[in-house]
Amino acid sequence: MTMPNFVIIGAGKAGTTSLYKYLGEHPQIFMSPKKEPRFFAVEDEEINFQGPDDTRFKFINKIDDYQKLFNQVSNEIAIGEASPIYLTTPKAPRRIHHHIPNAKIIAILRDPIERAYSNFLDSLSRGIETTDNFSEAMLLEEERIKNRWAPHWHYKRKGFYFSLLKPYFELFDKKNIKIYFFEDLIKDPQKIVKDIYRFLGVDHCFSPDFSIRHNPSGIPRSKRLHTYFLQKIWSNGSKVNRSIGPKIANDLLQKIESGIFLLNLKEKPKISKKTRKEFINVYKEDILNLQGLVNRDLSPWLQA
Repeated sequence: MTMPNFVIIGAGKAGTTSLYKYLGEHPQIFMSPKKEPRFFAVEDEEINFQGPDDTRFKFINKIDDYQKLFNQVSNEIAIGEASPIYLTTPKAPRRIHHHIPNAKIIAILRDPIERAYSNFLDSLSRGIETTDNFSEAMLLEEERIKNRWAPHWHYKRKGFYFSLLKPYFELFDKKNIKIYFFEDLIKDPQKIVKDIYRFLGVDHCFSPDFSIRHNPSGIPRSKRLHTYFLQKIWSNGSKVNRSIGPKIANDLLQKIESGIFLLNLKEKPKISKKTRKEFINVYKEDILNLQGLVNRDLSPWLQA
């Protein structure tokens, strides 16, 4: 049975959906039709998260079901999937290494405070966050983890990138790990994507469609319309697939996302300087350690 030969491990709300889409357009790359299988996070485990709306997160926990995702692989060179939960799940690195010891690992990182805030706004826009105060949500995290809320709610924990990446660097050959940054993806997506194409050994001259924004966060103008979009349109995706084919269905849903969805989002409020200062101290040590690991100046992340 076919297994992937590369994995995008995160971070969530840092551009993983965009990378999944851009890579999936390449004729020499096969991406799992399910963007987030989450298999290596929950292999052979019972799924029993207890947070608000946690049932919307779908997990594949059996190897046979996971391998079926790649049944349609033909002559593609690179075979992959994208599950941001792998960056924050302690068991994921060893599980990936066990099943795919020579896997290529891709991570894309973002200012941890901005990433957490975007994660928070995503929950808020869906109407599932129990507080409208970002700082309070961060402080509630340990209690939520104790009460078995899904990793989606681990806003703060997902930002300790050095600690989270360390197991991957211990298990995998360094030449098989690529770390990218959200800021660079926003500034020059073509440069980042072409570098990934080279990393995966596929034709780097191919250019995907960069015109569509994927999985943006923000505050909806109309909560009713936003809820309708999330619950009705996306839940009908499988019906659309059956009736007009997966390629057309995917294109249609992307147009909806970049049209109705974006029009309904207003500019998101910015984090106050006071809040940034509060959480810079939380992440400072990890950021300084990460600088050495990835050989990049991350001082902008330490500025209020």
